[in-house]
Amino acid sequence: MFLFISCVVFMAACQKGRSYFPKDIEPQEIEIVRFDNALMNVHEVSVAHDIRVLYDEYPKFMPLWVEDILGIPSVDTAYLEQALPKFLNDTLYGFRQTNAREQELFADISDIQSSVNKAFARISYLYPETEMPTLYLFVSGFQTPIYFGDELIGIGADMYLGSDYEYYNRVVYDYQKQTMRKECIPADVVTAYLFRTLPYTSAKSRLLDQMLYRGKIMYLTAQIFDELPGYEVMGWTKEQWDWCVKNERAIWHLVMDKRDLFKTESLVLTGYLNDGPFTSEISQDAPGRLGIWLGWRIAESYMEHNQSVTLQDLMAEPDAQKILEDSYYKP
Repeated sequence: MFLFISCVVFMAACQKGRSYFPKDIEPQEIEIVRFDNALMNVHEVSVAHDIRVLYDEYPKFMPLWVEDILGIPSVDTAYLEQALPKFLNDTLYGFRQTNAREQELFADISDIQSSVNKAFARISYLYPETEMPTLYLFVSGFQTPIYFGDELIGIGADMYLGSDYEYYNRVVYDYQKQTMRKECIPADVVTAYLFRTLPYTSAKSRLLDQMLYRGKIMYLTAQIFDELPGYEVMGWTKEQWDWCVKNERAIWHLVMDKRDLFKTESLVLTGYLNDGPFTSEISQDAPGRLGIWLGWRIAESYMEHNQSVTLQDLMAEPDAQKILEDSYYKP
């Protein structure tokens, strides 16, 4: 499963006096496996041997990577022996340059390690029964930033080389580059993990239900990364966040005037919720995924007006209409 899917006017999204975590939580020791480094040890003159080593040392991840990233049956080692050196050394698509850049930028991952340790400690505090994943750094050939397998999360490090990395101009749109930075990895990992472990449970598929579900996930992510400004959690620029705050009342009135909250048409849902250069349902000045931001703001207002509600209560509440009514959200 792939997920594409990261200060001043912070508006303290989720920090208006409520504190959900004790200060003395011990960080979780989340293992980060350097599969990216192991791949770089494959050499054309010894490729058959090196592939056997990868299968031996990474029995869970190597077959997944071969099948889902390279698109090769994991049993077809003969074809893999031909394809893998090309994947690692191709210059036409920039793989060789990209892999070298990845090795340089990710030589030290102590910042990522510290951040995910703290984040998953908070998740474990909320949900003690939750199994902590093992993280695998890998290179994806520009295919995916986050990859899920059983009890593991893969991080396509080549998708986080910096918004100005030259080869991104060939594979992504400009609006997608904002989150293609190394510092976005912890929040991306946690957000994807929360979407997977706290699935959508509502029987309804209205815009209101969808944006509240996704907004709750973003609210929870912002609580876990309470040192991050809201725009980083959303994967926006500060200017995009500021525009939404400035125009929040007008945005909400437009949504209400159009009666979009209770619509279920896919074009309406994707218009508000999907990534893009702007939110077409509102304005070409509005950043993409504006509906998720609105859901987050409603969840925030709900928590501020219902001090006895815990984060677990919020995430378990499937009734979006109840949350909206009890949020007293009136920007």
